[in-house]
Formats: sequence, C-alpha cells, structure tokens
Amino acid sequence: MPKLKIAALPDDKPVKVATELPASVHRDLVAYAEALASESGRRIDPAKLIAPMLARFMATDRGFAKARRAGHPSRAGGSEG
Repeated sequence: MPKLKIAALPDDKPVKVATELPASVHRDLVAYAEALASESGRRIDPAKLIAPMLARFMATDRGFAKARRAGHPSRAGGSEG
C-alpha cells in the first residue's frame, strides 16, 4: 500500500465547525480512515481526518501561499463570520 499523506493526528485545541459533505466525499473519507486504520493498526474516526486534510491541502496550494505572502488573507485571523 502506498504511504498515506495523513499519518498522525495532532493534539490541538479544536474549534467546532458544522458542515455538510456530499455523500461521495463522506464515503471516500470513511474509506481513507479504513486505509489508515489498516496501516496504523488503530481505528480512526473519519471526521478527525478533515482538519489535517484541509491543512495539508492549504499547505501545498501554491496560489494560497502566494496570496498569503502578499497579505491576502490576513494571518491575524480577522473576522470569524
């Protein structure tokens, strides 16, 4: 099996976010959690994968990194909604 991009889940203070996922995305998330469980030997709640996946996506998005370096969006966090 190829090495998965998400390995360890960091222990950090969470912020609660409620959202809806398309059924196909949820199925893939469950499948990813199962693949990770078979690799690590321990069960993973699929919802716990969302944050590290988003973080990895943003960390590797060159357009986002460029915009961030240019000051858009603010690193200070700005308004929360």
